[in-house]
Amino acid sequence: MGLTKFLLALFLTGITLTHVIVSVAGDERRDFLDGHNKARAEVGHGVKPLVWNHTLAAYAQAYANKRIPDCKLEESDPDGPYGECLAEGYGEFKATDVVNGWVSEKKYYNHENNKCVGGECGHYTQVIWRDTKYLGCGKSKCHNGWVFVTCNYYPSGNYYGERPY
Repeated sequence: MGLTKFLLALFLTGITLTHVIVSVAGDERRDFLDGHNKARAEVGHGVKPLVWNHTLAAYAQAYANKRIPDCKLEESDPDGPYGECLAEGYGEFKATDVVNGWVSEKKYYNHENNKCVGGECGHYTQVIWRDTKYLGCGKSKCHNGWVFVTCNYYPSGNYYGERPY
């Protein structure tokens, strides 16, 4: 069925396309991984590169799709099995923009006392968490025009009182 016939069939059945799902694939997937792995390599201390995981990516994309109506930065499941970093932006809002934003929190992380000092650093510590091995991200364009991004991590990190590396 061609696109024209498909859209006509949607029209005739009363189904409308109300949002656009943007997913992470190809170059953007590589950009998410490269950004994370660059930050992890800078840490050293046995922090190994992450590997893309399709199960995590599917979970992340499903959650990004749920945020299309409101684009709220709310965790998917605070007690869930995965670590998570969220972001929202506008325009193209590329993977490099997202990861650079999270990694920019590095300046607030004090490894000596294992605390955030002068700002948020929890995204950064999740990105570099030594025990995390897998990454998957999802992306959607919300009704308000913003872009919602979520990356999920397994095993998760940011355990209270534990150091990321």
